[in-house]
Parts: sequence; C-alpha cells; structure tokens
Amino acid sequence: MKNQLMNMLEMRKNEMIQIRRYLHENPELSFKEEKTAQYIIDFYKGKDVDIQTNVGNGLGIIVTIEGGKPGKTIGLRADFDALPILEETEVPFRSKNEGVMHACGHDGHTAYLLVLADCLIQLKSSLSGTIKIIHQHAEEVPPGGAKSIVESGVLDDLDAVFGTHLFPSHPAGEVGYRSGYSMAGRTYFKLGIKGVGGHGSSPHLANDAIVAGSHFVTAVQTVISRRLNPFDMGVVTIGSFDGKGSFNVIKDRIEIEGDVRYMTEETQQLINNEIHRIVKGIETEFDVQCELLYMPDYPPLYNDPKMTEFVKNSLQNMNDPDIKQVLEFPMFSGSEDFSYYAEKTPGCFFYIGCKPKGVEKVYFNHHPKFDIDEDALLIAAKSVAQVVCSFYELD
Repeated sequence: MKNQLMNMLEMRKNEMIQIRRYLHENPELSFKEEKTAQYIIDFYKGKDVDIQTNVGNGLGIIVTIEGGKPGKTIGLRADFDALPILEETEVPFRSKNEGVMHACGHDGHTAYLLVLADCLIQLKSSLSGTIKIIHQHAEEVPPGGAKSIVESGVLDDLDAVFGTHLFPSHPAGEVGYRSGYSMAGRTYFKLGIKGVGGHGSSPHLANDAIVAGSHFVTAVQTVISRRLNPFDMGVVTIGSFDGKGSFNVIKDRIEIEGDVRYMTEETQQLINNEIHRIVKGIETEFDVQCELLYMPDYPPLYNDPKMTEFVKNSLQNMNDPDIKQVLEFPMFSGSEDFSYYAEKTPGCFFYIGCKPKGVEKVYFNHHPKFDIDEDALLIAAKSVAQVVCSFYELD
C-alpha cells in the first residue's frame, strides 16, 4: 500500500499546486472562512467518508476515514485561515481579496492534506484503524479553532495526532522535527491606567497617566532580565502605547497593549505573577487606578518525545529522493494552536522546508512577500503519508 500511496501522490502533485493556488487567490480571515470551508466540504462530496461541519467555535471540519479493519485512530491536521495582510508578491495567482493574504502557508497545508486524504480514502480497505482529517479554521486569531475542536469531544478517541507547517527557513526537501517544547506559548495583555488630567502648567494639580505607563514599560522588561532564569525563554513586547493628546495637556488615561512569549507553562506563570505585581506597585507608587486584562492565548507546543522519535525514525528510513534531509530544528518563538491537540493526545508537529528556489533573501511567514516552493506540497504529503504508513505498519 505504501508504494501505491506514494505513486498516487506523485501523480497528483499538480492537483495539489492548483488547489493551493486557488486557495491563495481566495483567502479568508479567521472565523470568516465560509467559502473556503465550503470548498473543502465540496471536495469530499460523493466520497465514502463521514463529514462533520461547523465543529468547534467556527467552521471546523472533521472527515473520518474508517479502515477496512478495526485499529487505532489518528488525527491529521491542517489549518485554512488567512491573514489581514496586503499581498506584495508578483505571483499570477496573488490574492483577489485586497488586504487579506495566505502569508503563512495555510493554503499549502490544506492543499496537500486534501489530496492525501482522498488517496487514503481510496486505499482505506487496507487500513487497520481510523484516520480523522482535521481541517481547522482560525489558527491565527485567539481563541483559535483548535481549543474548541478539542473541547467538542470529536477527537476524544485519538491515539495520536500529527501536523506540519511550511517554513521558508529551509529549502524544499528538508524536513524538521523538534522533541519536547518546540513552539512558544503566547499571552495577550491590555493595561488601562487612569490618573487625573490637567494642564502642563500645573502638574501638581494632575496625576499623569503617561508617566505611570512609561514606568510600567520600563519595569516590565526587568521581568525577563531579572526574574527569569537566563536559561529559560521569555519575551515581553509592548506593541501599543495609546496616550495621544494635546502637547500641553496631562493625560488622565492611557492604554497599553502587549504580547508575552514563553516556552513552558512554568515560565508563563512566573511572568504572569510578576506583571500583576508590577501593576499593583504602579497603583501605589503613582496613585493611579489600573485595569489589567491578561489573557493566555495558546499554550507552548509540546511534541511528545516518543512520538517525535517515531516520526524522525520513520522519515529517516523513508528512502525517497524528494526527502533529502531530516534534521532537528531549533525552537520557534512563534505560537501554534496545534498545542491544544498535543496537550490532550500524544502528537508531533513537524516542519516542511519551502524556501523558494533561487531566492537569497527569504521572506518569512506573515510577511507581505511570503512565498513558497510548491515542490514542498508533495514533500509534505509524502512525509505525512510515510508517518501514517509507519504508524499502521503498512508496507
């Protein structure tokens, strides 16, 4: 079956590319992917599978492929939302939806998984188990789609879960893995500070919210430099400081928004505690009122060590000319809501190189000029197919 599956994928490489290009031309934002979801549903119409739609808090789709014999159940996940980015590439299939772009490779994820799923459906009589194809909405915007899909219970029977991501940091043909904590968790926070407004000529009659906010911006960086173990990873970013007003008026209220990254839940809790402590101190020191919204979005992504070792060994033993190297990737400080699947079920999220050919300066994911080597679609499909065949011990 394995050779047959690989041959089928090779014969349908152009189809993967065409699907990817269609999706790239027609991107939709998180929680608004109605046409994309319908395109996916239509792809499975008439096929011998069970389709569940509107799963979770949006437009999630679960396609269940039941094998010819009973056995374990695995999940294969791809996301399908786009980003609010104005595309700057010169490809002929650039976005038709101005201001929205598939700048993270989700179009490619969906394209390869659709074709792989169809091939598995055709060969399902040889399977001893069940495969659940997880077409996930809203990966880019918290609370995301993964958490709600997990909470729906439709994946409670999974024995393992796998996912991939296209990254242009490596060329097509290189596949990466990382055991243990692999991608960062993320928290959003918003701090409102209320003081007393006044005139610049009479600061003693006012209570400057900007001064208090500026102190917070400086103090919060000491959480990383003086509270966090130097061997641990943590980042606090102030992305917005809204204190605009007249040049000679003391502001009575400002608002600060920021982003926290961490690689373990222990680090997340430490940063959480320290930021709350700093806010309480600012209230006392500056006699202001503070309102802090602190919302952990996605937990750190933890790849099960045994499952990751299995994936690594499977890919290294693949003996396929398209997969040129299987190597350990570094940790990524970006976040991924695949972490919710991996929290509940042993899993592995691995990486597919897609650096465009002939390009020296690579535009990374979320850049307006992000692009991929479309050869990576077949490599992604083959890599996941290899993992499936190894899991079910299919020759």
